[in-house]
Amino acid sequence: MADVPWQLSGDYFENCSCDIVCPCLVSAASPLTSRPTEGFCNVPLIFHVESGRYGEIALDGLNVLVILHAPGVMADGDWSVAAYIDQRADDRQTEALAAIFTGAAGGPMAAFAPLISKNLGVRKVPITFRIDGKTRSAEIPGILHMSVDPLPTMHPSGEMWANIGHPVSPDKMVMAVGAAGNTFSDHGMHWDNSGRNGLYAPIRWSNQT
Repeated sequence: MADVPWQLSGDYFENCSCDIVCPCLVSAASPLTSRPTEGFCNVPLIFHVESGRYGEIALDGLNVLVILHAPGVMADGDWSVAAYIDQRADDRQTEALAAIFTGAAGGPMAAFAPLISKNLGVRKVPITFRIDGKTRSAEIPGILHMSVDPLPTMHPSGEMWANIGHPVSPDKMVMAVGAAGNTFSDHGMHWDNSGRNGLYAPIRWSNQT
């Protein structure tokens, strides 16, 4: 699957279980080597593909959720991962999106692969993704309700941009905060990341050098 050329562009946001600012990514130690503020990390990463192709398969307009659970320091691995694919995707699109967003097809998500020990599988669900001004939000009925806003700043842009090297968008990412009522519930896990660390960014991915 990594041999199939693919590219996509769109938007993404996340809201992890750490206090602001997440020590896993921003700390005096190397990235992912600091202890998460709760001792573990629960993080949904939500994606909207504005345009994209996997070989000859069009991916335009589709949404994806990837959830990660790290039981301790993220660099120590033992992560559990699940993926959720937009129910509007046909079988070929589903296979393509699953390959891209699990890292099987190369690209940015492949950076997480060595840290994953439990794959909880892929499900097709209705996923709503919205951008309203600087607010990003997503909904999966009965599973996910998530929204983030940029952290307050005195900069006239209203956003704090950072190049923290996050694999999803290494050079351009906004520091954000999760809204009240941000929850995820599935696979026996129940998360509430209200008021916790968030990030968002435009994405432009490819498995081609």
